[in-house]
Parts: sequence; structure tokens; C-alpha cells
Amino acid sequence: MISFCGAILLLIAGYAIYGKVVEKVFGPDQRQTPAVAHDDGVDYVPMPTWRVFMIQLLNIAGTGPIFGALMGAVFGPVVFLWIVFGSILGGAVHDYMSGMISLRLDGASLPEIVGRYLGPVAKQGMRIFSLILLVLLGAVFTTSPALLIARLTPEWMDAAFWVVVILLYYFLATLLPIDKLIGKLYPFFGAVLLLMAVGIIVGLLAGGYSLPEVSLVNQNPQGKPIWPFMFITVACGAISGFHGTQSPMMARCLRQEKDGRRVFYGAMIAESVIALVWAAAGVAFYGATGGLQAALTSLGQSGVVYEISVSLLGIVGGALAVIGVVVCPVTSGDTAFRSARLIVADWLHWDQARVSKRLIITVPLLAAGAALTQVDFDVVWRYFSWSNQTLAMITLWAAAMYLIRRDKPAWHAALCAVPAAFMSGVSCTYILMAEEGFRFAQNIAYPVGMAFALVCMGVFVFRARIRRKAQFRF
Repeated sequence: MISFCGAILLLIAGYAIYGKVVEKVFGPDQRQTPAVAHDDGVDYVPMPTWRVFMIQLLNIAGTGPIFGALMGAVFGPVVFLWIVFGSILGGAVHDYMSGMISLRLDGASLPEIVGRYLGPVAKQGMRIFSLILLVLLGAVFTTSPALLIARLTPEWMDAAFWVVVILLYYFLATLLPIDKLIGKLYPFFGAVLLLMAVGIIVGLLAGGYSLPEVSLVNQNPQGKPIWPFMFITVACGAISGFHGTQSPMMARCLRQEKDGRRVFYGAMIAESVIALVWAAAGVAFYGATGGLQAALTSLGQSGVVYEISVSLLGIVGGALAVIGVVVCPVTSGDTAFRSARLIVADWLHWDQARVSKRLIITVPLLAAGAALTQVDFDVVWRYFSWSNQTLAMITLWAAAMYLIRRDKPAWHAALCAVPAAFMSGVSCTYILMAEEGFRFAQNIAYPVGMAFALVCMGVFVFRARIRRKAQFRF
């Protein structure tokens, strides 16, 4: 209980203190935002700050902080440390910088940001990479909520039925102006999501469950090492490259730059609280990581969520909790496809005011997502997890170069470069060791991953020095 409460307090302090530091480094000002300058009634739409915050939170809070946190809790309460410090020092910085840089670039999508600060080759690679990631995520966030809803409905409304329903909703959410469907539904969904998180914690305490205390011991029953597997498994609750594709969407809706910390940094901190709730619930409910692992193996992630919710809150409360969990992936899946549409539109330089041009992009994207729902969920999730963290790595390096190009001091750029180097090591080590990767042994993957991180940092320092010298000459 002490560790859980301490983790919540650290997240709040991180927002109030470190978030303020990051904001000061970026330096928001009074300039006109893209939402005001380019209001088109479709994607560039000025909205109240609280509504933009709620949309951003629900955009980024997919099944990651729930399913990912449960799978990460198999490593033991050490996962609390990754959720807290990964979010404060990495994830929230990542989300804030990607959103604020987009604000400065007229609401540019993530590949355009990366291309501007890491070069044209990186831009083309990011266009393809981010589109693949978003379609993968859209597929994941179609299958997982469909499985959960099917548990609450008559037998004829099976998972396949709900996949079709969810894809139809995604079609409308991708096509319609952002304030017509997403902007109206998300405040209600947000209330359900918050009630769900509070309900789970109250249920644990009322049921006499003992919340786990932080320990550095690896408690994974299968013997998987914490590095790098836990850092890939828990993505959305700590740091997630997917968020960098969502922040530019909200950058097109903010009325003023000074609201960026509340929306971008704040939403990430709120998502981490959700991840903490489910990580604690997974270990506390099953008593040990071995029991949690067995439940995940036999019931799947959706089944574990259902069992915990119903056992703690009863049928009615459990249904409310499961609906809250359903809200998370659905409200990320819709904006995943919407973000993919915007990336393609920016790539082709197609104005999106006309419905016909939005249709031409939307239909193929949803067709690809529908096809991927037929692939095994666990396989899609593993590839998504690695590509997600790799995207975060690239975005942080671009943000670090942005600060260098604005002639900020070296320690300012380090706020992005240090977590970028960390994630470089994580991503490289994971793909070398993972079953879907090269399956190398630790004694090979660990030093190679560390060397890759050091090389990335070395290239960044070299480019930063060239920039400084060029500035001095002129």
C-alpha cells in the first residue's frame, strides 16, 4: 500500500516539478496556434482545454496501460518504478515535445517533424514505419475490446460481430470532423474510465487485498529478464511512440501554447496512474506473479480483466469496469486510424476539407486493419510493442535535435537525448533477444544493445557540435 501511494504522489510531483522544467525549456509563448490560424472545421478545430485533455488521455490510454501493465506486473512490483520514472522522465517528455513541436510547425504530423530534424531519409522511413504501427495498433484495439464486449452480450453477438461494429465506428470517427463525434463522446467515456480505475482500487481495499510493495527482485515465473522485456511490455503506461502520433492531432485543437503541459504532459501522467492501478490489481488479486501468469495464460488478458472486475465489484460494477476497459482501446483505435489518415494526407499534400479525399485515404486503411484482426492477437501485440518503443526512441532524438537547432544549452537537449539513448538500448536489445527477433543470447544482445545506445548518443553529440561550430562561424 505504501509503494502504491508513494508512486501516485511521485507522479503528481513529477507533473508539478519536472513538467514545469520541461515546459520552461521549450518556452511556450503567445503566438497564434494552428487551430486558430487554420481552422477548417475538420481537423483544425479550436476546443476548450479540458476537452482537448480528455481526448488526448483517451487517445493514448488504449489497452496498453491495462493489458501491458498486467503483463508487466508478472515481473513483480519492480514494474512500479518503470511506470513512475519512465513516465516522468521519458513518456511525458516525449508526449509534450511531440505535441509542442507540432504546434510550432502548424500541426505537422510526426513523420514531418522527424524529417525536419533528422533528415529526408528519416522522414520517408517514419512515414512508412508510423503507418504500419498505427494500422497494427488499430487492429489490436479492434480485437481486444471486441473480446471483452462479447463476454457481456448474448451468444450471437460474438467477437466477430463486435469487430464489425467497432470497425464501422472507426470509419465514422476517422472521417467526420473531430468535434462532431470524438469531441462529443470522449467526456462521457472519460468519466467511465475514471470511475473504473477508482472502482478497482476501492474493490481491492474493501476486499482486504494487500497491495504489493516495491522490490527490485525479478519475480517473473518464466525467468524472463527485466531488461529489456519489461520495458517493452509496459509501453503505454510509461513511454509509448504511439503517443507521438496522437499529440499532433491535439496540437491542431489547442487555443494557446501555455495549455500544452496540462494536455500533453498531464495526460501521460494520468495514464500512468491507470497503469499503476492495473499493475497493483494484477499482483494483489492473484496473490503472486505465478498466479497472475497462470491466469494470463489460461484466460488471456481480456479474461483476466473480466475476472478481476467481476470478483471485486460484482456483476453491475464489473460490467461498468469492463466497459471502462473497452473505452480505452476503442478511443485509441479510432484516433489511430484518424492519425494515419492525417499522415497520408500530409504526405500527399491533400487538403482534408473535402469528404471525397478523406474517403480515398480512410477506406484502404480500415481494410488493412480489418485484415490484421484475423492474425493471432499475441503475435500482433509483440510486434506492435517493439515498433512502438522504437518509434518513441526516434521521436525523442528528433526532439533533442529540435532543441539543439533552437540553440538551447546542452543540458536542455539532454532532457530528450538521455531517455532517447535509454530507449535505443531497450529497442535494440529486445529485437536481438525476442522470439520474433533474432533470438540471440544475453551475452551477445546486452553488449550490442548498449553499444548501439552509445553510438546513437555519439552521433547526436557530433551533430550538435557541428551545429554549434556553424553558429559560431556565422
